[in-house]
Amino acid sequence: MMVVPAGSFTMGSPLSEPGRYSGEGPQHAVTLARQFAVGQFELTFDEWDACAADGGCDAYKPSDEGWGRGRRPAIDVSWGDAKAYVAWLAKKTGKYWYRLLTEAEYEYATRAGTKTAYPWGDAIGTNNANCSGCGSQWDNKQTAPVGSFAPNQFGLYDMVGNVRKWTEDCYHDSYGGAPSDGTAWTSGNCSRRIVRGGSWIDAPNLLRSASRDWLASGGRIGLATDERGGYVGFRVGRTLIGP
Repeated sequence: MMVVPAGSFTMGSPLSEPGRYSGEGPQHAVTLARQFAVGQFELTFDEWDACAADGGCDAYKPSDEGWGRGRRPAIDVSWGDAKAYVAWLAKKTGKYWYRLLTEAEYEYATRAGTKTAYPWGDAIGTNNANCSGCGSQWDNKQTAPVGSFAPNQFGLYDMVGNVRKWTEDCYHDSYGGAPSDGTAWTSGNCSRRIVRGGSWIDAPNLLRSASRDWLASGGRIGLATDERGGYVGFRVGRTLIGP
């Protein structure tokens, strides 16, 4: 886990940003009053399989699509699966503040103080991430082992690309009425949950720091409406007690 400092930022994308969608606005100020922790990497199969072996993830073994497990990001996991993992982790460690990140925390941690379209600049560049058109050896083929690309300014890897990451927030089609304190937006259409970061099959514009999407979520393990796939995983957040 990496500690992310408290701070303020402008969430969403400006009207002038190429590739933006209307749901990325209106831009609004968000202040995160306290530091929090973010998993340095996407959750890996090694970590998921430890939970499953311990019975904490309903012994569910997600498919790796034949790409291998180990240090590859855990895929084929639903929002309910992700919630089960963080609940198990909290119980296993005795530290009861592990959770999914909120959407605002995710964008803040992705930007790491930047205001550009991508964490590294305004163009996708080459070999900065894994997507369909990122110039990596895994593009539009499969996931890459976590940490295969340079980290952002907060020391976080793969905040964009590789797999889409589940967040806590329910879906809204704009930021009208969104929280300004970085907390999760848990009203609205909660059969859909926000995913962030884009994936190995997504076009470069879906890897922008402000890009957002949703996937179906019933909210419980095994529910028929929970969406899983080889392009979606998650990363762990944690509330910190203190400044």
